[in-house]
Amino acid sequence: MSDTRRRVKVYTLNEDRQWDDRGTGHVSSTFVERLKGISLLVRAESDGSLLLESKISPNTAYQKQQDTLIVWSEADNYDLALSFQEKAGCDEIWEKICQVQGKDPALDITQDPIDESEEERFEEIPETSHLVELPPCELSRLEEIADLVTSVLSSPIRREKLALALMSEGYIKKLLGLFRVCEDLDNREGLHHLYEIVRGVLFLNKAALFEVMFSDDSIMDVVGCLEYDPALVQPKRHREFLTKTAKFKEVIPITDSELRQKIHQTYRVQYIQDIILPTPSVFEENFLSTLTSFIFFNKVEIVSMLQEDEKFLTEVFAQLTDEATEDSKRRELVNFVKEFCAFSQTLQPQNRDAFFKTLANLGILPALEIVMGMDDLQVRAAATDIFSYLVEFSPSMVREFVMQEPQQTDDDVLLINVVIKQMICDSDPELGGAVQLMGLLRTLIDPENMLASTNKTEKTEFLSFFYKYCMHVLTAPLLANTAHDKISKDLQEGSAKITPVCPDNFQTAQLLALILELLTFCVEHHTYHIKTYIMNKDLLRRVLVLMNSKHTFLALCALRFMRRIIGLKDEYYNRYIIKGNLFEPVINALLDNGTRYNLLNSAIIELFEFIKVEDVKSLIAHIVDNFYKALESIEYVQTFKGLKGRYEQEKDRQSQRLNRYRRDARSLDEDEELWFNDDDDDDEGEAVEKSRMEDDFSDSYGKYMEAKKVSVTAGAANGANGANNNGKAAVIPPASPSVTPNNSSTSSVKTVALPATPVVKTALVGLVDYPDDEDEEEEEEEEEQSPRKRPRLSS
Repeated sequence: MSDTRRRVKVYTLNEDRQWDDRGTGHVSSTFVERLKGISLLVRAESDGSLLLESKISPNTAYQKQQDTLIVWSEADNYDLALSFQEKAGCDEIWEKICQVQGKDPALDITQDPIDESEEERFEEIPETSHLVELPPCELSRLEEIADLVTSVLSSPIRREKLALALMSEGYIKKLLGLFRVCEDLDNREGLHHLYEIVRGVLFLNKAALFEVMFSDDSIMDVVGCLEYDPALVQPKRHREFLTKTAKFKEVIPITDSELRQKIHQTYRVQYIQDIILPTPSVFEENFLSTLTSFIFFNKVEIVSMLQEDEKFLTEVFAQLTDEATEDSKRRELVNFVKEFCAFSQTLQPQNRDAFFKTLANLGILPALEIVMGMDDLQVRAAATDIFSYLVEFSPSMVREFVMQEPQQTDDDVLLINVVIKQMICDSDPELGGAVQLMGLLRTLIDPENMLASTNKTEKTEFLSFFYKYCMHVLTAPLLANTAHDKISKDLQEGSAKITPVCPDNFQTAQLLALILELLTFCVEHHTYHIKTYIMNKDLLRRVLVLMNSKHTFLALCALRFMRRIIGLKDEYYNRYIIKGNLFEPVINALLDNGTRYNLLNSAIIELFEFIKVEDVKSLIAHIVDNFYKALESIEYVQTFKGLKGRYEQEKDRQSQRLNRYRRDARSLDEDEELWFNDDDDDDEGEAVEKSRMEDDFSDSYGKYMEAKKVSVTAGAANGANGANNNGKAAVIPPASPSVTPNNSSTSSVKTVALPATPVVKTALVGLVDYPDDEDEEEEEEEEEQSPRKRPRLSS
């Protein structure tokens, strides 16, 4: 771990002011007896040889740059740098250096150059002895001046001293005077030296010098010096471009001279930074930070001055929306507003909020609604950039404006529909503008950035508005390009295979892919609204027509749309897919793809793999029932066999569940036997009552015998039966009152069986056969065999 953290490259600055790589090794900070102090040691990782041995001097200025770089100067012409592989290692060594020098590690420079120069001021007798001594500003000394300027760039202290010297002696103005002389004399050598001098002065990174160099009377001479790069055969013509080609256009006259001067200056300085100066190297990255800040604060000042001038901005928007304004004038106005918004990005968040609210109050959105619908491509492009600034700043502000628009009979005038139509009608073959607009639309319909207010109505209201007034405009190209599918189905009978209905035009395919990407986003983030729209428009069927496209990226977009729907695991969607047989185009695409192992193949298999892993039962049953014969030959993945396995498992589970409620005859007999055994237990439990009931039975039996003697022999059997029936009636009253009328026959049998002897039971069977008895017996048999009566039997 420590080896990686302390791994560094050692650089030294050569005579040509270029950094030379001295090797890679590992740095450490240890006390070196010979140097009598804590020193930085770097040993080569290849052979362990010593690459660097440098004592940390209390007075040396060390500078940390870019978190992984430490630069310092040990002698006038010997500058060193350590470039660390990891920030942690750089921080460790930096803390050690600061510890030795007694400085705060939070600083990026260990020595304050001003403090040191003040100390020298008191040490030296002359007041200006702390400054770098500049050679006389003469043609013959230009080379010496150039060498001096380039030599100090690596040392922060010496850069500071040189900057003080240049400002104190008015040196910049003298150098620019020499430039005009050299140019008049066509002194190329002197001009090349002046290029090095001016470039070096810019790299001193001092705002006070910039104020002098970028003043109105000096900036063009500075640009002139930078034209004569020694590396170029012919000088560049930057001044010609700035004075003749680049035209300053005042769309509305600017009366404030200070504002006009600031705009000119900012444009020219930006040109110097972006066009003239070469891209700074890794060691020069911080050299132009003050130049960047100079431009930044200029822009802030310009925006503030324009924003405060209400009359100016009011006039801009009045002309922008005026139908009488000429197209060329409107183009300039739109470009101005675009630049104005671009400058606003330099503002602090609070000031930027105020800026955009000012624009909103002035009517920026109604103005955009007009200019975005114009035929001029330049105007539309600039208006799109302005719209992107507004959406990025506050999507809610744009949504609020859109919903407050009067609902016209023609939806085309709505701002969002204007944006959608511009996206659809983008003439760029690569659809650069359409991609930008699609991103803006996605931001507007993203619920994540909708304000969670107390009533939480923004999401509901805006999405309802969007799906009612705008969604049909967005899907129009998709529906139009898949509309022939129904016709092709009607023609398919008795005809050869029809060519794919989706367009072969690459630009149209790209547009449809963008629309599908937006619809897929809706499926993920809008639950109710998009579901309703898909069901009502049968949208998935139309989208899956694009599986036939020769453009694989479009087929993949269609598949991704279906995959997002299935990924929701929503049974409403699943039933819609099953009812419409919407797996058919996907499986056809898989089979048409053959054995090719490509992205389409993998994406389709992943769709089915998801269904298998997530065990979406309704879809698995539908796929296996309808398509397994076509898919069973695919064996290079186990997905389809796995689907079949899931299907069989579910069938087994269902059959087992049914068997729980279906008992066969044998199990029924066992239940009946258990029920009768319970009755026997009840008989034993009622043995206490048996003696009392026997006494009652003897009395009845005596009466019965008397009746028998009186009876005629021919009617003896009937008389006996009648007496037994009386006996039965005498026994029934003690029965439980809970017996229902429907169970009366069963209850009578059960009640008689409790007190009666086997003889009585047999006698009951042999009694007179009344017509109702057969029905009662049948009811008894049905009740005993019916599973629904099981709870009653077990009670």
